[in-house]
Amino acid sequence: MAVTYKDAGVNIDEGDQAIRGIKEMVKSTHSHQVLTDLGHFGGMFAFDKDRFDDPVLVASTDGVGTKLKIAFLMNRHDTVGEDLVNHCVNDIAVGGAQPLFFLDYYAADRLNTGVFTDVIRGFVRGCRSNQCALIGGETAEMPDMYKAGEYDISGTIVGVVERNRIIDGKKIERSDVLIGLDSNGLHTNGYSLARKVLLEKYEVTDYIDELGCPLGEELLKVHNSYLAVIQGATEAFAINGISHITGGGIIGNTNRLLSDDMSVKIDWDAWQIPPVFDLIRKTGAVPLRDMRQTFNLGIGLIFVVSRQGADGLQNYLSGTNYKSYIIGEVV
Repeated sequence: MAVTYKDAGVNIDEGDQAIRGIKEMVKSTHSHQVLTDLGHFGGMFAFDKDRFDDPVLVASTDGVGTKLKIAFLMNRHDTVGEDLVNHCVNDIAVGGAQPLFFLDYYAADRLNTGVFTDVIRGFVRGCRSNQCALIGGETAEMPDMYKAGEYDISGTIVGVVERNRIIDGKKIERSDVLIGLDSNGLHTNGYSLARKVLLEKYEVTDYIDELGCPLGEELLKVHNSYLAVIQGATEAFAINGISHITGGGIIGNTNRLLSDDMSVKIDWDAWQIPPVFDLIRKTGAVPLRDMRQTFNLGIGLIFVVSRQGADGLQNYLSGTNYKSYIIGEVV
């Protein structure tokens, strides 16, 4: 008896139809610099070299991790793509870069067109809000690699910065001040620990009084994009370093900017830790060291500035959508 590719679990026709269904949505992220439509072997982007004197390309790749497990439990798939775009945007923006284009990867046991379209909708929303073109990607059906109904995503972003505007931490000095901007929750890190602790006691549909919403809704809050506030701050102020607080926590990520003879001293009482982190700590009796090493604890981004420049930057940040706090210093 003949066995087809479809019999093996891969439906090429359905995949082609799914791609056709998202073409117009993806095209809404394009500018005149995008030279190819979906379907080409590679996405082409015309770099506007006349806008820059000495351009440096900046790239980053990441995934959403086990936050996807919450999306599966909630059967909500239109936020994780936006999470991923915002995460990647932040990772290059802290170096001074502005995003140019984004590439996505989506893999599942079998392609569910509705779920796939929702995920892409999140990618598109993230790209549009960050003025970044979604110029291509890869969609893969891989039977037996994933549990039924589950998928994985990753993304790659490319941006550009003028060489003389790179922010790499080399100007950081002892006594520089750390100014933290608030996160809106876990963002995209620490979900393996959060799930282990919280899902042993709660369902994602359970309303949690201290959170003011169902647990799943809290855990699916979209990772903040700090692009606009970074661009505004770096235009107006001398910023010595910026850290995006992801896996590794506040200390681990900020130390990445410092020379070996420097570290950071954090005032852990400088801000109110959001209730979701207290819920995780209390529910699982999680040691404080693990909490600080795993989660952002309510601080999603940190500016490192001179002590003389701290007041001016804080005044500027008070007019943005984020709360800011002086949370420590370089020692």
